[in-house]
Amino acid sequence: MPETTTAEDSLLQGAGLWVLGGYLVVLVLIGLAGRLARRANTLGDFFLAGRGMGLVVLLLTLYATQYSGNTLIGFAASTYRNGFSFLVSILFMMGVVGFYLIYAPRLYRLSREEGFITLGDYIQHRYRSRLLTLCISLSGIIALANFLVTNLKAMGEVAYEVTGGQLAMADGIIILSVIIIIYETLGGLRSVAWTDVIQGVILMIGCVLVFVVIMNTLEGFGPALQTVRDTRPDFWDSPTVHDCLKWTSTVLVVSLGIALYPHAIQRIYAAKSAGTLKIALTIMVFMPFATTLLMISIGFFGNALYPGLDRADSEGITLLMLKSVAAAEPGAAWIVVLFISAVLAAIMSTADSALLSIASSVTQDIVRPLKSTLSQAALTKTGKFTSWLVMAAAAALASVLPQSIWALIQIKLELLVQCAPALLLGLHWKSLTPRAVLAGFLAGTAFTLFFLIGNMLTPEIPHRPLDLHAGFWGLLINLLVLVTVHCLSVPKQRD
Repeated sequence: MPETTTAEDSLLQGAGLWVLGGYLVVLVLIGLAGRLARRANTLGDFFLAGRGMGLVVLLLTLYATQYSGNTLIGFAASTYRNGFSFLVSILFMMGVVGFYLIYAPRLYRLSREEGFITLGDYIQHRYRSRLLTLCISLSGIIALANFLVTNLKAMGEVAYEVTGGQLAMADGIIILSVIIIIYETLGGLRSVAWTDVIQGVILMIGCVLVFVVIMNTLEGFGPALQTVRDTRPDFWDSPTVHDCLKWTSTVLVVSLGIALYPHAIQRIYAAKSAGTLKIALTIMVFMPFATTLLMISIGFFGNALYPGLDRADSEGITLLMLKSVAAAEPGAAWIVVLFISAVLAAIMSTADSALLSIASSVTQDIVRPLKSTLSQAALTKTGKFTSWLVMAAAAALASVLPQSIWALIQIKLELLVQCAPALLLGLHWKSLTPRAVLAGFLAGTAFTLFFLIGNMLTPEIPHRPLDLHAGFWGLLINLLVLVTVHCLSVPKQRD
């Protein structure tokens, strides 16, 4: 963050700021519309939009959930540094949908029969183990809380940059957090999904237009490609066996982790029908080509315009390229407005989804078993109150934690991966015991946390043993322990 910033340095000025402000007002109005559309004061209506989400809304809310601000900023930056090897990101974004298809149809049918609200509901129904359900739910809550804090911090940074430092990062976090909590507690998932429709459209249009404008500035692929060939010959090196193993680890952890997002599972529950869900997931397979591939191209060709950037400077490669375009073509300034709106929309859609999922899990998986006499209306009120408390705590943390908080974001996916056997194997392995699942989950989680947290305390502990994700090794241990305990416990049940 720059030490001295003025209004002249802002990414948006005048009309651009008014447009962005108008967009934020529309989000609040959508929250009000969601409140007016409420059919019943129940958990199913508030957290699952009445289980009546149609194709367009379901598709765009899944899209906005899967693609975040990191897609627009982080993917381009990683490609700038790593070159074509980051094409692996297309594989793991497509892999997400592959994992959805393994479990979503069957889980959807069960959710309709049993009235599931959260992932914890399925775990309790399948294994009849309150301890296992609590462990899985807490793991999801911790991962999402980390996700929420990092996205609030990103929102604050965007607010700081677009106003040229005239709006402090902490103030930006507070203002945007209040907007999110208002429209979310007014209409629940219905409002969140409707805002996702706008945010998803902005995200797709933003990616395409930014790509077209920047490629036009570079005068096509040919000249830029030759420049990159000359300045970064390492981009063309063939991958080694070790590189392929590392990619396999990344694809598995990222795609499986994203497919297990608790807020994505809630959207599966909320689909209007099994056919609607199937069509939405089929279309989602092709979304990486309309989003991820375009941002990879921008990061790759960023080397032609801004060669030699260090890691810190390369994080802003997309914005640097857009600033060049806007300076050369004043009429292209609106592309910057659209892109900033897309970044903010992507971050907000991720934050509101994480917050709603935390509130639902706390309410349904923790409060409801302890207070079984509470009515649906009282539980819904508890969920809203939880949202306000969680958002207040997350906003406070995002405002004061140092930049190193970004190192924690990897914990999210590597923790969620440890929940995979409980869900995926539980749906297809009828005799799998809760004791085996719990033992595997605890072993895999403990191993993963040892390396992730240990590396933050001392560099002597690698965060990626043998350069493979700690969560990848944790999942292997998880499965090994699960199978071992299951095999040892089944004979005892037969005696």
